[in-house]
Amino acid sequence: MFHGRGDVRVEEVDDPSPGPGQLLLRVHASGICGTDAHEYAHGPAMFPIEVRHPVSGHVGPMIPGHELSGTVVAAGTDVAGFAVDDFVVSGAASSCGTCVQCARGRTNLCLRHATVGLHRDGALAQWCAVDAATCRAVPPGTLTPDAATLAQPMAIAAHAVWRSGLSAEDRAVIVGAGGIGTFLTYAAVASGAHVTVLDLDPERVDLADRLGAHEVHLPDADVPIRDQLGATPGFPTVVFEVTGHPSGLATALELVPAGGRLVVVGMQGSPVTLDLRDVALCELELVGTNALICHSDVPRALELLAARDEPWSDVAPVAVSLDDLVDEGLAPLASGRSRRIKTIVDPWATASRSTRM
Repeated sequence: MFHGRGDVRVEEVDDPSPGPGQLLLRVHASGICGTDAHEYAHGPAMFPIEVRHPVSGHVGPMIPGHELSGTVVAAGTDVAGFAVDDFVVSGAASSCGTCVQCARGRTNLCLRHATVGLHRDGALAQWCAVDAATCRAVPPGTLTPDAATLAQPMAIAAHAVWRSGLSAEDRAVIVGAGGIGTFLTYAAVASGAHVTVLDLDPERVDLADRLGAHEVHLPDADVPIRDQLGATPGFPTVVFEVTGHPSGLATALELVPAGGRLVVVGMQGSPVTLDLRDVALCELELVGTNALICHSDVPRALELLAARDEPWSDVAPVAVSLDDLVDEGLAPLASGRSRRIKTIVDPWATASRSTRM
């Protein structure tokens, strides 16, 4: 339970019940990400602890956790297509289905969205009620429960690839191979594009190489980045900025050539200055990408996760217990000390364990 900045407690609470259109899941595992760590260290910002959320109605201490896999144990009214014991993942974000954005299929931009684990009780618990519309069944025999927990971040990567229009004719550069950048590397390679990955961490660069990147680089601050990549006119065609850091954005802007496309994935901490004259004169494309669309991105994520020949334990090696969540999960992630790309949480474990991928 998140009570406030730096205040996360393991508590006994009443089991949730599925409301209309909802599934009650026995949670297998739930991932944590930079949003959870930011809330822990600097929040509440997004979590409705002090101000009631206008859609979910939640206010007060809240259970985080929006990256989850679980088994259906019950369903509310108006649920079709799911049965007890179905193994599912959730895209987490609910949409109203009636606003102008939902009518366009852009459910991630819904005017009345609410996300489990961000705006109401989530999956850092043994039981979680989620909207059935956000869930997809995991095809039998394709993924372990631990691996399926990675579907939500992989779906964000799949959505970024879709927004970028990436194809086999493109040469892409990914700036930053952290949490989402790792999944984006794999998803971008799967598109058929030639993919180059830049990161300052040798371990992340090595992982990007194992995930299929065609080129990987540890940038040298004393050499222009285009020279390091041997960039030629028109190369790269697409640049993904995934760091959310001003220096990463500066690198991405330096790499985008005339006619190129910059895809902004990372969340900058403060407003930045952009020369729109260059955007016009060089016919640059600036593309934003946010979250995921459940009906398309989650199934694609499940396909991508299942397609890898190697296990995903190099991305998520450990499942921590709820008791170890702060010391082994949130605190290291918030301070930049975590060496894992992804940490997942097993709410049934009495101690941290190796993942089963």
